[in-house]
Amino acid sequence: MTQAGGSDPITPSITPASSITSTTRTPPTWGGVPDALHAEWTKLRTLASTWWLLAAAIALTVAVSAAVAAAFQCSGGPAACAPAVTGGDPAKISLTGVDLGQVIVALLAVLAIGGEYSTGMIRLTLAATPRRLTMLAAKTITVAGWALVAGLVAVAGSLLAGRLILPGRGLSAANGYVVPSLANGPDLRAFGGAVLYLALIALLALGVTTAVRDSGVAIGLVLGLLYLFPLAAAVIPDQDLSRHLQQIAPMSAGLDVQATVGVSSLPLTPWQGLGVVALWAVGALLLGALVLRLRDA
Repeated sequence: MTQAGGSDPITPSITPASSITSTTRTPPTWGGVPDALHAEWTKLRTLASTWWLLAAAIALTVAVSAAVAAAFQCSGGPAACAPAVTGGDPAKISLTGVDLGQVIVALLAVLAIGGEYSTGMIRLTLAATPRRLTMLAAKTITVAGWALVAGLVAVAGSLLAGRLILPGRGLSAANGYVVPSLANGPDLRAFGGAVLYLALIALLALGVTTAVRDSGVAIGLVLGLLYLFPLAAAVIPDQDLSRHLQQIAPMSAGLDVQATVGVSSLPLTPWQGLGVVALWAVGALLLGALVLRLRDA
């Protein structure tokens, strides 16, 4: 159609839909490990319960270690207090608190993911980090880091308590004992192994909680794994069966890394025992990863 005066026809200008460039961008998700690590670190760092549990783990470990060292008493000189007579192991006595401190470390790991399931926050976590295994890997690294820090401080405090208390209780160099010191190879292995043991217990607890998705059930299972095996091994009259239980139990095998006296009589070597705990931790994490991958949040 032409307007009067011979002007050009009016043609509406229509832009093809295919040529429209959208300026709306999809917001990025935290799919990478660095972002997921930052998120998990921030969550744990900003929780008051994290700091309270870390302080409790350190305080309990050091306090129990100091109390056991102070309770040890041997008098009568080198003849009565010789290592062959008392069987005392200064390093292992100094680290007795790890037996109870591990409970608090396990609880910290349980709450790291169990608390999210109980409150429903796990859905927000998975929305921010859609790759579930990435999220679990970030939690694993974060929890292991916190456990290593707590273990290092707790073990250092226990070492100091042992050095200060045990010589006055009869376990002195004059009676043939080696005062706990990081300059001594077996003691260094005992204290370093104790730190690693606490980190592995935290990972075991994290894996179990990821699989069962309930904090109460998880801490019950973890404590059962830690303490029921040694109790069963202690009451079973069959020596061979008792020894096998000690070899597969995470606590009995793992704490052998603390021994510096009578190592040849242990069911496993110290590092083999720690390896048993590592296998338990890896198995728990693999089970947790499988459940996390296959089940809805």
